[in-house]
Amino acid sequence: MNITLTSGKTVEAKEGESILDSLKKEGIFLTSSCGGKGTCGKCKVIVQSGNVSSTSQMKLSQDEINSGYALACKTCPSEDILIDIPKESMLIVEGQIATGKSKDLQSHLQASGAAVDPIASRILIDLPPPSIDDNISDLERVKRELVANGIGCLRVPYRLLTKLGKSAREGNWQITLSTIHSEDCYEITNIFPGNRTSPHYGIAIDIGTTTVVVYMIDLTDGSLLDVASIYNSQIQFGDDVITRIVNATEHDKLHNIHSAIISDINNLLQLLMETHDITSESIDCFVTSGNTTMTQLFLNLDPASIREEPYIPTANSFPLAYAGELGIKANPNTPVYVLPCVASYVGGDIVSGVLATGMHKQEEVCIFIDIGTNGEIVIGNSEWMMSAACSAGPCFEGSGMKHGMRATEGAIENVNINRETLDVEIEVIGDSKPMGICGSGMIDAISEMFITGIINQKGKLQKDKSDRVRDGEDGPEFVVHFGDKKDIVLSDPDIENIVRAKAAIYAGFSTLLNEVGFTFDDVHRVYIAGGFGKFLDIDKAIILGMLPEMPKEKFEYMGNTSVTGAYLCTLSRKLREEAEEISRQITYVELSVSNSFMDEYMSGLFIPHTNMDAFPGVKALMGH
Repeated sequence: MNITLTSGKTVEAKEGESILDSLKKEGIFLTSSCGGKGTCGKCKVIVQSGNVSSTSQMKLSQDEINSGYALACKTCPSEDILIDIPKESMLIVEGQIATGKSKDLQSHLQASGAAVDPIASRILIDLPPPSIDDNISDLERVKRELVANGIGCLRVPYRLLTKLGKSAREGNWQITLSTIHSEDCYEITNIFPGNRTSPHYGIAIDIGTTTVVVYMIDLTDGSLLDVASIYNSQIQFGDDVITRIVNATEHDKLHNIHSAIISDINNLLQLLMETHDITSESIDCFVTSGNTTMTQLFLNLDPASIREEPYIPTANSFPLAYAGELGIKANPNTPVYVLPCVASYVGGDIVSGVLATGMHKQEEVCIFIDIGTNGEIVIGNSEWMMSAACSAGPCFEGSGMKHGMRATEGAIENVNINRETLDVEIEVIGDSKPMGICGSGMIDAISEMFITGIINQKGKLQKDKSDRVRDGEDGPEFVVHFGDKKDIVLSDPDIENIVRAKAAIYAGFSTLLNEVGFTFDDVHRVYIAGGFGKFLDIDKAIILGMLPEMPKEKFEYMGNTSVTGAYLCTLSRKLREEAEEISRQITYVELSVSNSFMDEYMSGLFIPHTNMDAFPGVKALMGH
């Protein structure tokens, strides 16, 4: 059987195989937040001709069913079919690579007080040729010269010993050693004849749940040569880490999920090398940062225990891996350093974030929060740090929301409601036709609806307040945008999802502060990281009750601190040691078994909170 797309492409389909899986084999990926369970309703296709069998029509309206819509994950062809894939269903993994230089990150290095001292270095050695009088072996000759230059500890893997004799003689007894500094010792990772001290590059990688970002760094001066990014193609196995863990373990997809991230990294690496005419021999190290699940999947480690009490990963601190072991298309001996994690739900990306903010050196109490697919929080200073992960769910990334989507072109990112007329004004990413609404747009909309009385403090829509409130298939809904073919709405369940997520984040703040006897008045600064934070309106987030009501100047958006931390660790042995120390210093609090967290969470299921005195500005705005 064949599945033909309206674009003209034809895909072979096996009997009993879903449309989603058939397309996936040909590199055509649809949005599938639930990982193919049929519960998110995101993988819609339109069957234009041919018979199909569907086992579920969940999330499809009657109008959509009448128009031939089907869920690709729960629909199998019975014969040759012709389908159309709506734009909003497409998740284009290939061809979405973005490149371009980022801001000068060396300011972070300067602020840390660290010099450019990469974890990978190249050492040029001039060896005296052997003679009858000086007849020690080639390896002893190398070690003698290194000791003379103040380098006493050297590890030489057998796989590189085989290159030593030939390289020394080809270079007329001048060789360049590529090394990695680890555990107070140098390990040789490559040997070159002659002077090959440059070019000399390092690769810093942020393995995010949603996106993968790669920095190419010139290790001779610390400059950022280029940046490339792409959607993490593991999204085809689910939007959130739990769904991916389930797919990896219960559905035996660990190898596939591991291969997906390695393929993404290889695609980005190849693009950067081709763009700058760089060979893999010039790349001396990889440094990666990611949450605990992403890190385990990257290393091909079984993540099953992460989601099972007592929530223990295989490892939090990792031995050096090598490109060849992981399948990275570079010199197989190139070392891969992985930033350490703290616990099952606080990973190396958070260690990177603390390193990038410098809060571990400050006397004042600070808060760091990474708002993305998950919400991780660190509170503390130079003397102590506590962390927690809030199970906010991926709703801020659009998952589980009727018309939710990521912050990409076509997403409504900003919503304002006129206080007098209740007319709605929207801003769309890319100034294009609205296709859905992203997390920042949802926060804006719900905050505005609360201020104008369209929803009450419990988050319930008030039908008598606006003609945009109507009955939908999921109950009451608010029309954010009237469209030609479809309206973009926030339904009652959507609002409940956002309120639950914001309650979890605020409760995380409150619980950690209560644990150490502090209040928000004691907090000097709140650092906000993550892709979602870029679009966040602080005032609206406070009105919603997601962020504490504090002076706006105390909030600082830090960007992608995960890749910033990886960059810093690539360029500085001192900062890599600091990252290791940060991971040991942070105390993890498991909120899922905390009674005080549940109390705080229940109090947060109101807008902005049951305790309005904690939000005096919002209280005044409402006229209370």
